[in-house]
Amino acid sequence: MAVNSTRFNPKTIDTVQWPVQNVQAFATTRYSPFDNCASYSLTPFSAFNLGDHVEDEPLNVQKNRQQLQTLFAPNKQIQWLKQVHKDQVITVNSHSSVPLTADAVITQNKHIVLSIMTADCLPILLANTQGHEVAAIHGGWRPLSLNIIQKTVTQMNTPIEQLCAWLGPCIGATAFEVGSEVKQIFVQQGLEFQTAFTQIAESKYLADLHSIAKIQLQKSGIKAIYQHSQCTFSTPERYFSYRREQKTGRMATLITCL
Repeated sequence: MAVNSTRFNPKTIDTVQWPVQNVQAFATTRYSPFDNCASYSLTPFSAFNLGDHVEDEPLNVQKNRQQLQTLFAPNKQIQWLKQVHKDQVITVNSHSSVPLTADAVITQNKHIVLSIMTADCLPILLANTQGHEVAAIHGGWRPLSLNIIQKTVTQMNTPIEQLCAWLGPCIGATAFEVGSEVKQIFVQQGLEFQTAFTQIAESKYLADLHSIAKIQLQKSGIKAIYQHSQCTFSTPERYFSYRREQKTGRMATLITCL
């Protein structure tokens, strides 16, 4: 992964490990990716909050985003989204300074950095093996239940056999409690989704977002699936978690063609 800063600290990000060429892709944590550089957000958003919708001071978020921007070449701009937990997929050919309303975004433009914000939801990256086309998906249970993965794959120009997927850190299978209605939504899509749920009480289940996404990716035809399976809820020293903290910051998962 190429970065555009000598101050970059690889210990404060999650790198994307997959056999894809010519892309820059990584996920932030709750800490600044720079050595000897301040993170501006204060408790409960400390320290490197990138979400502008969580009641953090707007100037602090702007400063954190400006730091993040310097990890990319000067001719690249981060495309931020307004995520609404639905299934809208957009293809971006030029950068917009105004966040675009969508939960999945696709580009072939080397000057655009795609970004998904999360604090328990599953960030999903897609790319063809040559890095000519990339996508980023906000994999909360609601977008997943609306088949946002398949809708993203369908909108991409890459043949399905050339796509790779990466699943980032999210709330884990031992922490994500849901009701029986959530399980039923997925099981109606296929009985194989039963394996992604573990019953813990009457009408209460633990859901495995990684397993749900992998089943959907496989059903779409994608076989090359890689993951970073650390649990955001169970790792407060590294990740923001909405389910754990309610009022908290947001991390970003980013990808761009080189």
